[in-house]
Amino acid sequence: FWLKRNCELESLQKFAAMGQAGQQRSGQKTFGKTKKSVKKVKSEKANSTALKKNISAGTVLILLAGRFRGRRVVFLKQLESGLLLVTGPYAVNGVPLRRVNQRYCIATSTKVDLKGNGYASVTDAYFARAAAKKDKKSEGAFFNAEAAKSEMPQEKKDGQKKMDADLVKALGADMKSYLKARFSLTANMYPHELKF
Repeated sequence: FWLKRNCELESLQKFAAMGQAGQQRSGQKTFGKTKKSVKKVKSEKANSTALKKNISAGTVLILLAGRFRGRRVVFLKQLESGLLLVTGPYAVNGVPLRRVNQRYCIATSTKVDLKGNGYASVTDAYFARAAAKKDKKSEGAFFNAEAAKSEMPQEKKDGQKKMDADLVKALGADMKSYLKARFSLTANMYPHELKF
């Protein structure tokens, strides 16, 4: 009986030495306030993304992602955010003024003359969406199929036409047909072997 009891006591002492729930105790216990190392965060500099060497104003790009993937667009300028400002033009192939990441486009060797176009006024703020007020929806409004769609304001549509007008006039018939055509790969066409 005593032998059995001693074994039980030893096992209880082992458990007590381990701590709670069988976890091992660490010898590093701190009391009171501990000092937290404060790392100084460097202020972010306004480093704009470096433009690829084969992209310049008027270069025709092929978009690789997004709604207009496979479309050929004209590069206008690089915005402060590092994104590229491109246009179809809208009258030619239906691509409006858009911001595109340069990772998702291929630069071609084709160039378009951009003489005196008014794209200087277009910035990242031009693409900012108006903050809509969120109202609590009633049950009827929630199930209403005719939800109000956000359409492009008329002034932006007019601005698009006005900005693209000079560019469209400068394009020849062959260039228009080139911009309208979508880019796609077929069998035995390898992108790394193509010269754009």
